[in-house]
Amino acid sequence: MRGYVSPGMNIDFYKMHGAGNDFILVDDREGRFPWRDRDWVARSAARRTGVGCDGVALIQRSDRADFRMRFLNPDGGEASMCGNGARCIARLAAELGAAPARMRIETEAGLLRAVVDGDSVRVWMTEPRGWSPNRELTWPDGAPVLGHVLDTGVPHFVTEVPDIEAVDVAGLGARIRRHPAFAPEGANANFIRIESRDRLRLRTYERGVEAETLACGTGMVACALAAARLGRVDLPVTVVPASGDRLEVDARLDDEAFREVTLTGPAVHVYRGVLVYAGDGGGTVISDQ
Repeated sequence: MRGYVSPGMNIDFYKMHGAGNDFILVDDREGRFPWRDRDWVARSAARRTGVGCDGVALIQRSDRADFRMRFLNPDGGEASMCGNGARCIARLAAELGAAPARMRIETEAGLLRAVVDGDSVRVWMTEPRGWSPNRELTWPDGAPVLGHVLDTGVPHFVTEVPDIEAVDVAGLGARIRRHPAFAPEGANANFIRIESRDRLRLRTYERGVEAETLACGTGMVACALAAARLGRVDLPVTVVPASGDRLEVDARLDDEAFREVTLTGPAVHVYRGVLVYAGDGGGTVISDQ
């Protein structure tokens, strides 16, 4: 399906958040959202001069699932997956009639399942890959950092810290995100503190956002699974991101694999609004494929 985007077009959107991870969401089943206009998406996502968000999620048509989630980082670039974004878009899709309460979602990272129960949404994540424990990152200056690597839709580096409040997420997180070991795309940096066998806290520096976010769905999953694989926590485990919300990660550990991985937590409406697409004066033809 193809749509014509004209300058000055009004685009209805929903602002939602999942555990403080906030998003612009758009019903784009007609394929008219100018998602290829990276600069305009970035301006819309800007905190001080736009709506402000950690990402833009689109409900698009799919021939493989109930709908496709196309996810854009606040810099305008496309990302393969977002756990909290998937939970928010699942609730919205169910409310709009774009999908039943039990649904399948096509993403760039693979097919997801989700169940919507009011403002609580459970998502079955894509199967994690690339588990690599006890990786040491070094720099010409500064102390090395020991952590664990896992791709839960996007790559994550997980390191345990003694004081979750004191850790320099902005500084150290940025260095980890851009470390040559993760070139060229980079990785998200997660800092965790294990409080008990059934609870851990974390803070995340997200690539694409290029800052700490109040929560990161794929990051929460990566941290919980890394801690479980290392025998530090029992599943299901409660994860508490910087927002203070409580979410649950569950999975089945099968030898070296992670099966039936789920993330459950809140998906909350904030407000509705209208974006105006100025375009370049001549309009843009886009495709939802």
